[in-house]
Amino acid sequence: METDLATTLKQCASTIADADALLVTAGAGMGVDSGLPDFRGNEGFWKAYPALASSGTSFTEIATPAAFRADAARAWGFYGHRLQLYRDTVPHEGFRLLRDIANDMPWGAFVLTSNVDGQFQKAGFEPTRVAEIHGSIHHLQCLQRCRDAIWETTGFTPRVNQSECRLDTEPPRCPHCGGIARPNILMFDDWDWIHTRSAAQSEALAAWHARVNRIVVIEIGAGVDIPTVRRFSERAMGTLLRINPRAPEIPGHKGLSVPLGGLTALREIHRHWTLLRR
Repeated sequence: METDLATTLKQCASTIADADALLVTAGAGMGVDSGLPDFRGNEGFWKAYPALASSGTSFTEIATPAAFRADAARAWGFYGHRLQLYRDTVPHEGFRLLRDIANDMPWGAFVLTSNVDGQFQKAGFEPTRVAEIHGSIHHLQCLQRCRDAIWETTGFTPRVNQSECRLDTEPPRCPHCGGIARPNILMFDDWDWIHTRSAAQSEALAAWHARVNRIVVIEIGAGVDIPTVRRFSERAMGTLLRINPRAPEIPGHKGLSVPLGGLTALREIHRHWTLLRR
């Protein structure tokens, strides 16, 4: 098994060396090595948010527009804590390794991610080369959707009572109507998400993708419960390297399966790739 994995890692490096463009597709597992929770199941979610565990509130219940309408301070207790967590988190070394690989390619890299944490931009990826298909916690919109406006969270510093999962500061307000603002994130049972920012990012990705010739897709930590990222990776018309310690299989698709965590796999692939370039 170890011999097979070593061979796969070398094949990954060789595939990258032959490519002229890198598409990074990433799910929640990308942030685990930075210390971020992935909310996989209620057990993991409640471990991160014990105040919600005590009330039996699941991720799919708090991450809804209805939660903001019912109790904005509680909903912002959850999202405000996440916002500050993502602001404070230092992206792990794997982001740098991906940038190193991309910088050696004629067409560089583009990122597609279901994560809302902004870690790729924080790690130095060009913001115009990142497509956030579920939106961004660093952007806001009106809860009532008084108009299709999206703005940054600049100036909003949440102070959260973690023992109660409640926002102690004033929630952000819509600059147009004065109502409560919410994150510009696609939530569960969400019919009011303003998707224009994410749609523009996806259009930029499509334009870039149409120009490249030999693309390699490195997918990291994309889950099977909401398989949007995995399906996009498989349709991307490039050789897929799927890095996932729990679900590395690529059924019916050409590619290489790497059953490792993101950072471990990227370190090994980058090491073999560096040797090929000498």
